[in-house]
Amino acid sequence: MSGRIKRREDVNPERGEHQYGDVTFADPVNKKYPIDTPERIRAAWSYINHADNAAKYSKDEVETIKNRIKRAAEKHGIEISED
Repeated sequence: MSGRIKRREDVNPERGEHQYGDVTFADPVNKKYPIDTPERIRAAWSYINHADNAAKYSKDEVETIKNRIKRAAEKHGIEISED
């Protein structure tokens, strides 16, 4: 099972909510990786697959985030490449 995402000290969740609004995030704890539109889903997938972004999370947390993005992509009929 995927891991629960922990609060990051280097992130202000209010900033993400202020920037994107009340949307669904792949990381809802830290308000990172919005997945409410096709463009944002593609961007979230791209960003979480950058080594420096993924390194801020545990392996299980990255898996959780990726799974949420994949489900959002499927829901919106978007094809994303596996890493």
